[in-house]
Amino acid sequence: MTLLERQLHTIIEAGLDPNEVYVQLSSETANLPSLLPADLLRRLSVRWGHERRTVSEYRTTLSQTVQKEPLDKPLNEPLLALEADAVVDSRLLRHLGERSGSWVARGKAGKTQTAVLRFEGEDPLPPSTGVRLPELAERSLQAGRLQAGRLQAGRLQAGRLQEVVLAEVPSYIRKLRRDLPVYLFRIVDKASRDRAERFLFWSNYKGSTDFFTKYVYPPLVWRAVRPLARWRVHPNVISVFNIFITFLAVPLFAYGYWISAFTLAYTMSVLDSVDGKLARLTFTASKLGDILDHGLDIIHPPVWYFAWAWALSSGIPSAPVFQLAVWMAVFYVLDRIVTGLFSARIGLSIHGCTSLDERMRTFISRRNINVPLFMLGLLLGIPIPVFVTIVVWQVASLGFHTLRLVQFWNRKHLLGTMES
Repeated sequence: MTLLERQLHTIIEAGLDPNEVYVQLSSETANLPSLLPADLLRRLSVRWGHERRTVSEYRTTLSQTVQKEPLDKPLNEPLLALEADAVVDSRLLRHLGERSGSWVARGKAGKTQTAVLRFEGEDPLPPSTGVRLPELAERSLQAGRLQAGRLQAGRLQAGRLQEVVLAEVPSYIRKLRRDLPVYLFRIVDKASRDRAERFLFWSNYKGSTDFFTKYVYPPLVWRAVRPLARWRVHPNVISVFNIFITFLAVPLFAYGYWISAFTLAYTMSVLDSVDGKLARLTFTASKLGDILDHGLDIIHPPVWYFAWAWALSSGIPSAPVFQLAVWMAVFYVLDRIVTGLFSARIGLSIHGCTSLDERMRTFISRRNINVPLFMLGLLLGIPIPVFVTIVVWQVASLGFHTLRLVQFWNRKHLLGTMES
């Protein structure tokens, strides 16, 4: 994905009107690849230089575009200005878009520093040919310091521009169950691009997840996501393939083809992280993708447990170990109901409301914990005792989650506290 394409996707994700966004080109961005997906060509119109051009028009004239003096005409509507070679958090764009008045948000000082400016109800900054937005913002802020010479409420009153305190922008991401400070930085060379890729990859990990997803699988996921993103493989393709291998593992487990079954199981576990990361990093998340991904996560574990029990019981449903699998499925469903009730009642995931819950999420009864345990039991020659342990741990996880649901039942304000 090109920087320009990411910029346009970010504008959409922030819920902004593309007609109210100015993107400043630079010598580095003048040669960006211009091939853009058809959905962007249909949906976007951005302001290039003085003019408003559709992306399709921009696509054909990019190589001939000459940077004009930016932002030198009076505005009849609010305007956000940002650089085309920057990576800007959509939460920051949304935050600026919801404000009134003229503001500037700046990244850390250095060669990767960039700025986002919001203008409303006044002329933009004076024209300055070849001057980047951070420099224009600094000139305005310096002028404001000379005029005002004071700090008020944590913001620098700087004439027409006020500076946003980035730490004040809400940083909790509910879907990822984590705090992530808003970010904005510029890509200036290969080194900064590589750092940005890794940062964006890690920033899309959930704050609370199981041990293997958090510590074991990331190197494999990283090696898969990078080429898939560059080849423009849609995450739903990964999800559909994952569904196929997930259920292909069922008969292999049931008839004791352990090596093949566990190979598919671990492949599925890694790809279960790949499709989500790929969707968020390439802005291709969709409702269908959520259904494919999370639906599979919910449905398949008890099916695997029944397959394990079938193999251990030699296909006899009345055997104690198979009956134990029935109870495992019951406890699993009840646990899912309790965690769903918690989310609906409190407004937060049960795994991310306190540090205790985040630590417990590392080891609670879930597929990525139970599969290695069961494999260890097979290797040690004690699969049935280990399967019993897995069931007991599922009961303990259900008990813990039920206790947390009772404790937090009347604390619906918790979500507002974490997002403020």
